[in-house]
Amino acid sequence: MGEEGGGRSCGTTRELQKLKQQAMEYYRENDVPRRLEELLNSTFYLQPADVYGHLANCFSKLAKPPTICKVVGRNVLDGLGLPTLQVEIFCTIQNFPKNICSVVISTHFEVRENALPEQAEAEEVERSEAVSTAVQWVNKTITEELRGIAPSSQAEVDQVLRTFFESKVQEEKERRQLEKGLEDQTISIPSPPPPPPPARKKGQRQGRTDTLTEKPILPPEPVEPVLSGSMAIGAVSLAVAKTSAMLDNNPLYLNIALLKHPQEQPTKLTIPLLMVSLVSCGKSSPGKLNLMKEVICIPHPGLTAKQGVEMLLEIQKHINKTIEMPPPPKTETKKGHNGNKRSQDSEQWDSIYNALGSRCYIIAGTTSKSISKLLENGNISIPKSSGLIIKHTNQTTMSDLVQITNLLDSKKHIAVFGSTEGESSDDSLVDLAIGLGVRFIKLGGLSRGERVTKYNRLFTIEEELVQKGALGFNEEHTFFSLHEEAEKATVAGGPPELLEPIFPTEVMEGLAKA
Repeated sequence: MGEEGGGRSCGTTRELQKLKQQAMEYYRENDVPRRLEELLNSTFYLQPADVYGHLANCFSKLAKPPTICKVVGRNVLDGLGLPTLQVEIFCTIQNFPKNICSVVISTHFEVRENALPEQAEAEEVERSEAVSTAVQWVNKTITEELRGIAPSSQAEVDQVLRTFFESKVQEEKERRQLEKGLEDQTISIPSPPPPPPPARKKGQRQGRTDTLTEKPILPPEPVEPVLSGSMAIGAVSLAVAKTSAMLDNNPLYLNIALLKHPQEQPTKLTIPLLMVSLVSCGKSSPGKLNLMKEVICIPHPGLTAKQGVEMLLEIQKHINKTIEMPPPPKTETKKGHNGNKRSQDSEQWDSIYNALGSRCYIIAGTTSKSISKLLENGNISIPKSSGLIIKHTNQTTMSDLVQITNLLDSKKHIAVFGSTEGESSDDSLVDLAIGLGVRFIKLGGLSRGERVTKYNRLFTIEEELVQKGALGFNEEHTFFSLHEEAEKATVAGGPPELLEPIFPTEVMEGLAKA
């Protein structure tokens, strides 16, 4: 017992001596005595409490910078009461772990109207598995991989997350290949012979049909696969960016702007133009083919965001009074005009874009691919459009958002930052849009708490920028005026643009044929 106790005592003594040696080297390298002497000389006439405060600030600056010590994932509910992911970041600050911030990411799952019970149940199971997998990733591997990294090292964090995600994609690929190999080994059941062709009636000529041949409807494009749990990547990346901003006492939008402009801090930031949904259309809309999904209004660029919303609220009141009447009876869709299949007809897209692209913005919404695919291919011109709607979901990191907006800017494309259907009350989306400098932001209608929270955040940021003198004006926000185009055409001897129909004849004929 004595020897064992003596061994522990010697070990403790050696550890203390080692710590003292490290402390002396640290003080010598950082010239702590000189700094303390200067500090005491500068605070000679201050009260003791002030001296202690200055000493505390001095030592805090000499302390080790905060590093990530733990990342926690939780299953929470979004604005529709459906499961989604919350991520919390803990950092080691002056040798103590501290909870810094949390974020909630929106899911990519769509809310389908009148879905079959079997389909709704399958999607519910898929959503639950996606969130559970994301929580498991965050609480196990991701928290281990990020431990010890400074939150300010956003590029390093995103690279770690990207490498982790690529390994998960490879694991899923190998699993599918193994399942396919096992299926190929099973004995396939021979398929029954095709049925014989129908016998011709007596007197019917060959090649003649009683019914008109209908135009075949193109099959829908295959849905891009989403790896279960991928929302963990985007949520952790956003949480780290928000943590870095809070530790630097900066708003999130400023840190995002610094990520996009690393060479120099931008002196002016602009507020994106609002795209506000005033009327949502659907199967109960009067349109026979349900061509409209929603009516969106954009405030005048000369107004502040708050003024624009106030005017839109007045417009919405008048719209509500107008449509407060029983909907018209539903009419059966004619043969060959299935409303659900009209959205899959892409033949007329080029005609519409060529006819209207120079006079209005054609924005690709549903047809936009994921950000990871756009960055992988570097092709944002298919389908033809004036711009794309980008969303922060799944494995999209802060570095990806910076890269895709830079790519859109280089191609002179419009970037619209939009929210998903499964929204949450997290208002970080607004900071991302302002920091990235996008042209438009689409937050949905002026209702529901998770949306109003984002509008209020937009007002707050606008007021902050005005107070700091950092609110800029984007010249691209000024739309071309049809009156100016008409005057130019008249001077040049051509027909004024205002006298032309909104939809040219060839487009209307194409829509009629469709």
